[in-house]
Amino acid sequence: MVQLAIKETDQPVARVVNATGDHPVVLICEHASSHIPAAFGGLGLSGEALSSHIAWDPGALETAERLSALLKAPLVHGQVSRLIYDCNRPPEAPGAMPEKSEIYDIPGNRGLDGAERARRVETYYRPFEKLVEETLKGRSGTPVLVTIHSFTPVFDGKKRSVEIGILHDADTRLADALLSVPINYKVQRNQPYGPADGVTHTLQRHALPGGLLNVMIEIRNDLIATPEDCAAVAQTLSSWLERALAELGVSQVGGAVR
Repeated sequence: MVQLAIKETDQPVARVVNATGDHPVVLICEHASSHIPAAFGGLGLSGEALSSHIAWDPGALETAERLSALLKAPLVHGQVSRLIYDCNRPPEAPGAMPEKSEIYDIPGNRGLDGAERARRVETYYRPFEKLVEETLKGRSGTPVLVTIHSFTPVFDGKKRSVEIGILHDADTRLADALLSVPINYKVQRNQPYGPADGVTHTLQRHALPGGLLNVMIEIRNDLIATPEDCAAVAQTLSSWLERALAELGVSQVGGAVR
């Protein structure tokens, strides 16, 4: 286990598990935690809000951890709520430190000045960014970047029928390969979000510049509500990714694209 500590919170901001895993896939889970450092006083939110999906991606971390174990792949994950800083957003994005999320106003994020925004970037985003960079650079071959997220079954009062979303930015290779492999879930491309929603920052920042294969996987969170659910979905994702990568000529160890 490798982790980067920060001075003003009660736990590290970012962590990597299975760092010695030899699979070409590097897993990222930006919204793994609902943890709000004590200094923020809960951002003025109720306990209900802080335990809801606005603060984190329920089920995403446990699913990612199980997938990491199945693939023997490293996993980098955040340990601070996205309400403090959303590590899947660039510093200039309003959503990096949102003043409102769905129906909830975020009092502790209202009217942040430039100094406070810069402090949060340096304290929460940069360490996460650095750990992702170091993990990718530490691969023995060319890595493949896969991010794991979850989404709520109902958003703004509307039910979502999609069960797993395969999201991509300009590079569609891995998304196309996954979508060509049928699985027993309702799968859609760039749903329930897509690049226009500003959700592909990690792919843009860490995969596109170096031409790395990449994809963002969104799982409806009612499908990963229990440990057993997480294990079942992780098993599906493991075989799905292996088949898609084989189609692209990526070897299981070393990440070479033939």
